[in-house]
Amino acid sequence: MTEVLDRTGARTDGAAEVITGARDRIDALDDRIIGLIQERMAVSAVIQDARIASGGRRVNLARELEVLAHYRDALGKPGTSLAMTLLELCRGRV
Repeated sequence: MTEVLDRTGARTDGAAEVITGARDRIDALDDRIIGLIQERMAVSAVIQDARIASGGRRVNLARELEVLAHYRDALGKPGTSLAMTLLELCRGRV
């Protein structure tokens, strides 16, 4: 159990068990989040392709502002940074 205590930073076996379980859940959530981001990227590519095929621009700045506001309203200022990262992943740097 000393190895687990060292790995978790906990000072008791009980706390180490809680931390290990919670970290397992975080890892599973991260896997789901990554999958959702990949799905979002694919859907964004479909939208961009349709927009370009119709003679439009690759990026719709008005829509991006809506996305930024949505994340900011839900998560505060850090939400804006998260939304910018998602937008960059989904459309590349502008």
